[in-house]
Amino acid sequence: MRQLLLDLLPDSPPSLDNFVPGANGETLAALTGWLAGTAAETSFCLYGPAGCGRSHLLRASGFRYVDAADDPALAGIEGGAALAVDNVDQLDAQGQIALFNRFNQQKAAGERLLTAAAQPPRHLALREDLRTRLGSGLIYRLQTLSDDQKTAALSAQAKERALKLPPQAIAYLLRHASRDMRALAALLVALDRYTLEYQRPVTLPLLRQLLTREAAT
Repeated sequence: MRQLLLDLLPDSPPSLDNFVPGANGETLAALTGWLAGTAAETSFCLYGPAGCGRSHLLRASGFRYVDAADDPALAGIEGGAALAVDNVDQLDAQGQIALFNRFNQQKAAGERLLTAAAQPPRHLALREDLRTRLGSGLIYRLQTLSDDQKTAALSAQAKERALKLPPQAIAYLLRHASRDMRALAALLVALDRYTLEYQRPVTLPLLRQLLTREAAT
């Protein structure tokens, strides 16, 4: 099912505008201000559980994005561009040294570093000196959206598209689709296109047909 949802994702890269904040309004405002240069701190750390939107915001920052889960040694952080490092808790020994050095270089140059992990820096199994560096800047927690918040967001997005989306259809999506809000929003776009193509209203049989058709392609 997750691969199906990834296949359905339209060409809509993560942005600050298409992030659904829910209870994260303060965090989103702080990050937006920091990216705009309104804060003196050169580092910003986001933390929270899976599905809270950490990766979305790092990709939306416009910084060079590196995922430590894919590159634990941080072989791809050469250069002086502002850096966004996801899943810093996945760094190996070499990667921790690389990020420590990069942190010091960027701070000395007044450049910015954006990081993210499941836990705040003080709880990460990293070198003490790196934990201290990451904990010296701004630290904000992200919370996952509740089902009610996801329902409200999907209902609002459907209304904007003039798509009549019955409550039972949203409930079905929340039960059978990804819990990630961006994937749910992308599925809503695909559903809208499907209803326009076949000139049919949204029903549970049509929703199942869409998922079945996409799974077969």
